[in-house]
Amino acid sequence: MDARSDRNAIPLAVDLDGTLIATDLLWEGLFILLKMNPLYIFVVPFWLAGGPARLKQAIAQRIDIDPASLPYREVLLRRLRTEHGEGRQIVLATGTPRKFAEAIAAHLGIFDRVLATDGPHNMTSGRKRASLVAAYGDGGFDYVGNSRHDLQVFDAARTAIVVAPDRHAARWQAMHSAEMMQAPKPTFKTVVKMLRVHQWLKNSLIAVPMVLSHEYFNSDMIWECLLAFVSFSAVASAIYILNDFFDLALDRKHPTKRTRPFASGALSIPFGLGSMALLLAIGIGAACLLRWEFLGVLLGYMVITTAYSLSFKRMLLVDVLTLAGLYTMRVLAGAAATGVDVSFWLLAFSIFFFLSLALVKRFVELRTTAIPAGERIAGRGYRTEDQEIVAQAGMASAFSSALVLALYMDSAAVRELYPNPWLVWPLAPIVLYLTIRVWILARRDEMHDDPVVFIIRDWRSQIVVFIGAVLLVAGSL
Repeated sequence: MDARSDRNAIPLAVDLDGTLIATDLLWEGLFILLKMNPLYIFVVPFWLAGGPARLKQAIAQRIDIDPASLPYREVLLRRLRTEHGEGRQIVLATGTPRKFAEAIAAHLGIFDRVLATDGPHNMTSGRKRASLVAAYGDGGFDYVGNSRHDLQVFDAARTAIVVAPDRHAARWQAMHSAEMMQAPKPTFKTVVKMLRVHQWLKNSLIAVPMVLSHEYFNSDMIWECLLAFVSFSAVASAIYILNDFFDLALDRKHPTKRTRPFASGALSIPFGLGSMALLLAIGIGAACLLRWEFLGVLLGYMVITTAYSLSFKRMLLVDVLTLAGLYTMRVLAGAAATGVDVSFWLLAFSIFFFLSLALVKRFVELRTTAIPAGERIAGRGYRTEDQEIVAQAGMASAFSSALVLALYMDSAAVRELYPNPWLVWPLAPIVLYLTIRVWILARRDEMHDDPVVFIIRDWRSQIVVFIGAVLLVAGSL
């Protein structure tokens, strides 16, 4: 008997969570459940009190997963396909509920047997070892795993393959010189992508009230704006992480969002939860150093963004109105942090201006998402036939913002604030240039970023914004 036939006579058992797939279906299932109904958060502790198996089964009874979209470890999967093709028996041995395990086994078509959590029995650690030993004997199987829950199974296996190990499994692998299949380690760039640092640019809107009140050199206000910026950026990143958890399935079907750290499995959900806790601590801690009004705006922002992630983003028009409101809340946050009053004119302008840019985001999604007529974009309330009305509403909002600005230029407030108000008049056409250009680029399919971030990054927009800033300062002299 040659080495290959000898190996094929020994079954190969494979763990699922963290091993075959670069994620954990218990965590994913929990967030799918909470997205369906956030009130389940009050029931989960009672399920958990009944043990891990009870929790897993309760979640599995209420949700479904899409096996085709999961982030499989391709190197391991290719090896399993090869060995299955050579006649080796491949066993899926996992603590995942049987419902999910069998769906994955059916999708992959390489498993001869499935051992999974069923009823009150959690198929991990000692129970998994006992089941495999009962089926194949002590040392009668090879095993592929990744975590401390697999250590007992490693000890009972003939040979072990350690995949993307945690520190416990890595220590076991080093002590036993077992085969190792490493996964790419997260880099600093991965963490930056998780935080969506580029989106922090939007929080520069916090400085708008200070600038419009001509307090450019007020060191106290500058410090307050910086603290507010740090607070909002930290909280925004925490909400982005939460949003990624709720949108894992949708992101994996998107041509670009599928590479996000959690959707691709580059970062684990527990790591994201720890990062969220740290970010919220930073954000709220910084807010406590400012006026209590700012903390109120920040807490309101957290509530609304969470509601947006859970529900509002799927509602027709409610989503874009919410986004416009969230942009405007950044302006309100700046006013609350510095103690500057916000005028009716600024709020009216902000709502129309940011509504136009929010509609750009939806318009781009409608143009770049291939769906049959009459069907909604996944996770949204829009259909392809809504493109024109979305564009019309967006352009109308852009002109409305310019109209509000023009009316403001002729108000008593401007004559009171600006000795040379005629220098401020070009701001209206500047706003029209910025918004209409964004819409033209969206029509050309050349808008690939958040439009607010685009305006802040784009050199042409930067020049126009700089000219506007110079005119503002000149008009106040």
